[in-house]
Amino acid sequence: MTRRFDYFILLAEMRTGSNFLESNLNAFDGIACHGEAFNPHFIGYPNKTEILGITQAMRDADPARLIRAVKQAPGIGGFRFFHDHDPRALEIALADPRCAKIVLTRNPLESYVSWKIAKATNQWKLTDVKRRKQAQAEFDAEEFARHVATLQGFQVALMNRLQSSGQTAFYVAYEDLQDLGVMNGLAAWLGCDARLEALDDSLKVQNPAPLTDKVSNPDQMQAALAGMDWFNLSRTPNFEPRRGAAVPSYVGGVATPLLYLPIPGGPVDSVAAWLAALDGVSEADLHRKMTQKTLRKWKRSMPGHRSFTVLRHPAARIHSVFCHKILSTGPGSYLKIRQTLNRQFGLNLPEGDLDQSYSLASHRAAFEGFLTFVKANLAGQTALRVDGTWCSQSQALSSFGDFALPDHVLREDELTELLPDLARRVGHAAPPAWQADNSPEPYPLADIYDDALEALIADVYNRDYVMFGFQAWGRPPEAAQPRR
Repeated sequence: MTRRFDYFILLAEMRTGSNFLESNLNAFDGIACHGEAFNPHFIGYPNKTEILGITQAMRDADPARLIRAVKQAPGIGGFRFFHDHDPRALEIALADPRCAKIVLTRNPLESYVSWKIAKATNQWKLTDVKRRKQAQAEFDAEEFARHVATLQGFQVALMNRLQSSGQTAFYVAYEDLQDLGVMNGLAAWLGCDARLEALDDSLKVQNPAPLTDKVSNPDQMQAALAGMDWFNLSRTPNFEPRRGAAVPSYVGGVATPLLYLPIPGGPVDSVAAWLAALDGVSEADLHRKMTQKTLRKWKRSMPGHRSFTVLRHPAARIHSVFCHKILSTGPGSYLKIRQTLNRQFGLNLPEGDLDQSYSLASHRAAFEGFLTFVKANLAGQTALRVDGTWCSQSQALSSFGDFALPDHVLREDELTELLPDLARRVGHAAPPAWQADNSPEPYPLADIYDDALEALIADVYNRDYVMFGFQAWGRPPEAAQPRR
């Protein structure tokens, strides 16, 4: 049989049955699994010093060297890999379509309890039932939650990498390990012609009892599990596309080591003006349109630098975007989107500049129509792009992490105090005051704002309200009521 793969990686975790799967793989003529080849504490197995002539020191210095040795060995070889093994090896394997990916999974509660019992008994394998050690695990809700989060995070990362690179994996559940057909199918998928007549029986199931019998506090376990949101019922769906780090939009100080990471739709111009005033320069002198390379150069030249971004209340932000990008017909406005919104969402905006016929009532109705569009747009229900000026601020903030997260996340209504304080932290003795953005708008938000409009905006930007604790616009913190 023509082989598609040069080697394989068995992606699993502790207590998922990986030892049993390895023993069955090694029972095939032409398949060799070399244990936990990239475990940071040993190589292959605790009592081994090398794999295929590669020592642990040699592996640690160059993980690709061991992978080359596995590929060059007769037959098809591979190794088991857990989430805490050498990430360099995982990167090599995931990027290589000639590496077969086998993903072994198990009910996380089963693997957690099995792990607790193994720790208590120090018995990690069982080959003779007569030597089986018995113990009960004590269920710890917080520990189990961390266990599940670790497993899910690793599995999601694996799935995303395989999807984005156009690869697929052979998935094996713990219960499949006793299925001879599945094991022979796995061998065929790897390109091995050999077939087994029976499964390896050297390893025995260590804890065959029901889960409630394997823990010392089953009532507490059941109560904790009942409180877990297994189906993410409380999760706010997010259909927004991921955004890049947008490094060219960053604004760096000339003499003061401050770097502003703007969130579009926020007080970008006024903060940039403050940065320029800080060093007594014009805005044109600020460091802008940087690449990752030039930004690193700026950082090296600014020891002790701090970076920051600014959140704006969703109501103020989306109204500002509406006024300057949709209502306006001047430079920087979205004329084509304006035409589409008029046609498809009934905004009824004039073809050209606004005139006296554009009343307060017209403004309120058009703004509500725009909000209806934005809600559908963020949910992926329109053909128009999700523009950065009205994407959620939580999405914009997370995109910074593709390069570097800001040191400080400030809020626009606190900038009068926070910006000068930040400047003083980096050595500026007398920073200038920040001047709020007073760009003209046809009608101020206060003229149309009411509870109904707040409810509509909070519905559109529910994710931001929850993530950042925004209260109703203009309401002082002490008057706010908890948002349900």
